[in-house]
Amino acid sequence: MNTRHLLPSLLAALLFLGGCYTVPETGRSSFIIPLGDDVALGAAAFAEVKAKEKISDNPIATERVQRIGKRIAAAVGDALPGAKWEFVVFEAPKTVNAFALPGGKVGVYSGLLDLAESDDEVAIVMGHEIGHVTARHGAERMTQGVIAAGVGVALDSATKDSKNHDLLLAGYGLAAGGGMLAFSRAHESEADFIGLRYAAKAGYNPMAAITFWRKMAKTGSGPKMPAFLSTHPSHERRIADLQGWMPQVLPLYEKAKLRY
Repeated sequence: MNTRHLLPSLLAALLFLGGCYTVPETGRSSFIIPLGDDVALGAAAFAEVKAKEKISDNPIATERVQRIGKRIAAAVGDALPGAKWEFVVFEAPKTVNAFALPGGKVGVYSGLLDLAESDDEVAIVMGHEIGHVTARHGAERMTQGVIAAGVGVALDSATKDSKNHDLLLAGYGLAAGGGMLAFSRAHESEADFIGLRYAAKAGYNPMAAITFWRKMAKTGSGPKMPAFLSTHPSHERRIADLQGWMPQVLPLYEKAKLRY
């Protein structure tokens, strides 16, 4: 069976089932095609990571991450419905990173804890990763990928008899790829902003984002190529954006820190 002719119909059906989602903290509307139970998929993925990666046996690191995480979870509130929060430290001294999955599953690598001098800095990174989840960036990227693939198949079918067939497909591939890169950079910036707000609402100083990303810049981590070819904004662009958002988030911190 030639499935090529079925894909446009499948794409149309998925588009019909999709709907708009309003991102918490920013109010941006995004179009998302439902591709499964986010919470169940997140839980399954987290269980797989725990089975493969070494979980830290450092009680101080674990207590630190869980304490910070609980405060951020309270700040997230109803923005993550159905969340069953879990905060795990993975032993990887050379990995300065963290991640979050749908359903409130958060992993922090020990390398991040070594670099982050304060709880405020850890909170900034955890807030950023959780911001990706509450904004449903993963689902949005998958939706864009499905749409891009469907359009590519339709273009292939419509131009198959054209002498410019290969050129048109190559041009579309370049355009679609560039769009995905810009899409990813926009998601990173949005997660930065959302993470600042979550950290501030949890009583952590958002100014720590500036000190943390300056340290990251000194380590040499991050984009090594021109911004238009990168999935992440440059350190300079990121720090400038964070500084620009401070007037919006510092009042949240001043109010929240009275509770902690």
